[in-house]
This record gives sequence, structure tokens and C-alpha cells, in this order.
Amino acid sequence: MTVHAGGLQTDASLHRRIEKLERINAALMSHVERTMDQRGSAYSLFQTAIMLEGRVRTRTEELTGLMHRLERSNAALGAAKEEAETANRSKTRFLAAASHDLLQPVNAARLSISALADLDVPPEARAIAGQVERGLQTIEDLIKTLLDISKLDAGIVRPQLRPVFLPDLLAELAESFKPFAERKGLRLSVRCPDLTVTSDGLLLQRILQNLVSNAVRYTSAGGIVLAARRRAGGVRVEVTDTGCGISAEERDLVFEEFFRGGARTATGDEPGLGLGLSIVRRMAQALDHPLSLASRPGHGTRVALSLLLSTVPAAATPPAPVATRLSGAHVLVVENDASTADALARLLQNWDARVSTFRDLAGVRAAVAAGAAPPDILVLDYHLDDGACGLDVAAYLQDGRADPLPVIVTTADHTEDVEARVAATGAELVRKPIKPAQLRALLTYMLA
Repeated sequence: MTVHAGGLQTDASLHRRIEKLERINAALMSHVERTMDQRGSAYSLFQTAIMLEGRVRTRTEELTGLMHRLERSNAALGAAKEEAETANRSKTRFLAAASHDLLQPVNAARLSISALADLDVPPEARAIAGQVERGLQTIEDLIKTLLDISKLDAGIVRPQLRPVFLPDLLAELAESFKPFAERKGLRLSVRCPDLTVTSDGLLLQRILQNLVSNAVRYTSAGGIVLAARRRAGGVRVEVTDTGCGISAEERDLVFEEFFRGGARTATGDEPGLGLGLSIVRRMAQALDHPLSLASRPGHGTRVALSLLLSTVPAAATPPAPVATRLSGAHVLVVENDASTADALARLLQNWDARVSTFRDLAGVRAAVAAGAAPPDILVLDYHLDDGACGLDVAAYLQDGRADPLPVIVTTADHTEDVEARVAATGAELVRKPIKPAQLRALLTYMLA
């Protein structure tokens, strides 16, 4: 009995131990499974991290490559921009030099034609002289316009913004174009309240001159209105005509160089150069004055310019100088171009002035040493032979004089450096080709 009971007790104890071991084993298995799961998750995370790192590295390499390509593209663009700017500057310098040489013979021809017109010649000769004068004017306008376009493209022209009183400007424009309009039987009117705008007065005047000139040229009946009015805090200046109009497909082309639409040449006027509106667009862009065009074929065209209203009043315009007679005045001319010197001398003599002409400073020195009479006024070419400058003649003749000697400097060089040097001496600058009426008015004013 004791043995049996002990055996039963042993079996129960074994069962308990087995159950306990099974529970321990299950716990261990559960722990192992959890550990394996955690390790599996960690491994999975590790693999994911490696994969993401690879993707980041790939994207970084792609981005770095793109940045390098962008840097190379920017460098190429910068080089191309610099090359274009250099080409523009070279073109401007070339045109400036070429215009100087081209305008010299034009200047001589215009002076000769003007002197011829002052003589007692038959009407047929006077008519031919007028035709030659108009042809020379066209050549001059073309050369100057090409130079202006080049300067605007190269960014050399920098607007000097200041208050501009519109009524005076528009009235002056209307007065200068009224004879041309009346010759064609056109009305030319101005509508402008007292408005002052912020602009470059000279550039704005040239823009409006081109617009009014175009309006008169391409209008055969009706009229032209030059108007200014307030618009949305600014001022809108409009040139409206009743001319032939511009077709829709040509409205963008009219601002291109040398474009002249077929319908716009039907008024019987001499054809234009096709550069006026190109200059207008470039100047308007330089001034930051938005430009707009509206037109109906057969009804007319309106070109509008938007400007900022100025809160500062414009300065008063000084009174025009009063001219005096040139008779008997001694004019000393220094000009290295023989044809120009001869034409200028004849023109001055026609105005009853006494003229002495020289090619250079050495000739002037020799005349002074020989006891030549002192001049009343000097007309000096800026560029003389062998790099000499006409201002040296002025300095030589002024030396020792108590009173200042009036000096007019003529040149076909339109650079700012020449203008600054002439202004620094107090001389007056006249650009070639010389306009006889302008020269005569300046001479008489300076001799007053």
C-alpha cells in the first residue's frame, strides 16, 4: 500500500513537473518568438534604412549633377550675354566712327546747297537745290537714327528724369508740324490741361515728334489730335489721326525696323525710312512709358503713351535769345576737311561776315605771328588732323585775352566724352551736318 501510494505520489509529482516544464517551455517559446519578431522587425528596418539611404544617395547624385549642369548653363549664358553686350558696344563704337566719316561729306554738301540757295540763281536751279537738300536730309536722318538705335540697344542712353510741363511741349510740337499739316489740308489740334509729368524731356519730345510725323505722313484727309489727359493716377498722351489705319496682322510689325506697310504708303508723301516707330518703342522702353496702339483700317490710328504724373512743378523755360546782325563780324574757322571749310566760308560770307579759314593750330599761329586781325568768334572742328583737337585753338587764342572769346565747336562725333569736354570749356556744341539756320541763330546770339 505504501509503495502504491508512493508511486501515485511520484506520478502526480512528475505530472506537475511536466506541466511546469511545459509552461516554462511555452513561455520560453513565446519569448523566443517575440525576440525573433523583434529581431525580424529590426532587420527589416535595417534593410529599409539601407534602401532609403541608397535612394537618397542616388537622388543627391542626380541633384548634384543637375546643379553642375545648371552652373555650366549659367556660365554659358553669362558668357553669351557678355559676348552680346561686347558686340553691341563694338557695333555702337563702329557706327559712331562710321557716322562721323559719313556725316562729314553730308555736312559739306548741305552747307554748299545752302550757300547756293542764297545766290541769285534761276528757279530751276533753286528747285534742284531743294531736291538735293531733301535727299541729304534723308541721309542724315538715316545715319543718326541708326546710331540712336545702336545706342539704345547697347544701353548707352540713360534717361534724365525730371518734371516736364506737357502744355508747352505739345504746343511746340503742334506749331512745328502745323505747316506740314496745312499743306495737306489737315487739322492739327492740341488738347492738354495743365499737367506736369516725370520724364526725360528730350526723349519724350522725340517720341512724340515721330508719332506726329507718322500721323501727318499717313493721313490724307481729316486731321490729327495731340491730347493729354489724366488716367488712373497717371497721364495718357495720345496721337490720334484719321489716316489709312493699320491692319491687325501689321500692328506688331510696325514697330520693327524698316517695316512700311503697303496701305501706309498710299498718301502720296515721300516714303519714310521705316525707323520712326522702332525708335519710339526703344525710347518708350528706356523711359518705362508703356506704349499702346489701336487702329481700324480706313478709319485711323491712335498711339498712346502712359506717363507718371509729377508732383514737382517743371522749371520755367528761359526766354529765347534775340538775334543780332552778322554784318562785318570776323569769324575764324578751323576745319581740316577742305570741302567743308570752303562751303562754310561761302555760307558765312553770304551772311556778310568776314571769314578766315585754317586747317590746324599751326596755321592759326602763323597768321597771328603775321599780325592777323583778332577774331570776334571761333567756329572750330573738334577732330583735326593727326589727333589734334579744335579746343587747343580756342585755348591758344584765349591766352592773354581779358574777355572770353565766343567759341562754337562743330563735330560729327556724337559721344558723351566730346560733349562733356566741350561743355567744360564753356563752348557751344553744334553737331554735323550743320543746319545753316541753327548756326546763324547761334552766331548772332553769341555776338550780341
